[in-house]
Amino acid sequence: MTRPIEALISRANLQHNFTVVRRLTPGARIMAVVKANAYGHGAVQVAGALAPFADAFGVASLEEAVELRDAGIDQPIVLLSGVFGPTEMREVARYGLGTVIHCAEQLQILLDTQLNQPIDVWLKLDTGMHRLGFTPDGFCRAAARLRTAEQVAKCVFLSHLACADKPAAELNEGQLTTFRNTVDKPGVRRGEGLSLANSAALLTRPDMHFDWVRPGVMLYGVNPLSAEVPLPEGVDLRPVMTLRSRIVALQTVPAGEGVGYGEAWRAPGILNAASASPSRIAVVAAGYGDGYPRHARNGCPVLVNGRPAAIAGRVSMDLLALDLGDNHQAKVGDSVTLWGEGLAVEAIAEYSETIAYELLTGVNQRVMFSYE
Repeated sequence: MTRPIEALISRANLQHNFTVVRRLTPGARIMAVVKANAYGHGAVQVAGALAPFADAFGVASLEEAVELRDAGIDQPIVLLSGVFGPTEMREVARYGLGTVIHCAEQLQILLDTQLNQPIDVWLKLDTGMHRLGFTPDGFCRAAARLRTAEQVAKCVFLSHLACADKPAAELNEGQLTTFRNTVDKPGVRRGEGLSLANSAALLTRPDMHFDWVRPGVMLYGVNPLSAEVPLPEGVDLRPVMTLRSRIVALQTVPAGEGVGYGEAWRAPGILNAASASPSRIAVVAAGYGDGYPRHARNGCPVLVNGRPAAIAGRVSMDLLALDLGDNHQAKVGDSVTLWGEGLAVEAIAEYSETIAYELLTGVNQRVMFSYE
């Protein structure tokens, strides 16, 4: 018998979310971003499920790309952070990959390296995020050098948005203007296409879709917009991962007594009061050793057999406790949904003062993964 915590991955929901992207961007090609083990969902399995539909896949490193190639994924695969040395550039060519070029050093590595075949290059412009990318002037010079380089098969121009989750942010307009003005400069040429929109811009800014869109977290059913920004009408994103476990013990805790490390939660009522009712506590096989957030506050929601319950006390490495409230029918062995179907991972992130991205990518290999 294995420990009962599991991450159930729905291929049907994944493919549904991809159809949402396709419907929103009928004229654009779609790079499905599967970096960080497909946001914790399993890169090989996710890419396999999307292979009939995606125009390309985006990863963070050569190792992630090679894993997909070795698994039989033959779509274009792009290293979104680029390479880290000449040896990697040769491997990019050997495996038929594409790579981002975001700085002068990477550009020079490409131009100085003899490749067995030309590669696709995604030239990155810094439009205001100030993380990766060339300045507008540097971008124009790099584009001119790439245009005549024998190592280049085709070149796509891209940038990345800093505040797309907040559509009204002033920086969005500034980044769009800088992108347009730079790629439209005389002599630059647009190459093989333009790419700006991530998940959030894909949902709210059709003027940023251009030739390629790069959905990431929305493919996995997570709303990429800020909490105060609703999803556009008619957009139905479905959770791809359901993290669930089971009750392994039940406790009856008298009023006023604590639960777990540091007694961070106490049963309601006054100890020894004649009218105080004890609290019913369920202990679940899940903890921060599995990737569940240690900082989930008291009251963080869970579902027990589909009914609401709440975290009671500190999450420990292997276990967490729940206040069952009036769920008097719960018993050892009952199913507990920690997030997923019926309980958005965004809600757990809010109670844990983090973001859904961190929770999904933090689920570790101690958890059993199953795919349906």
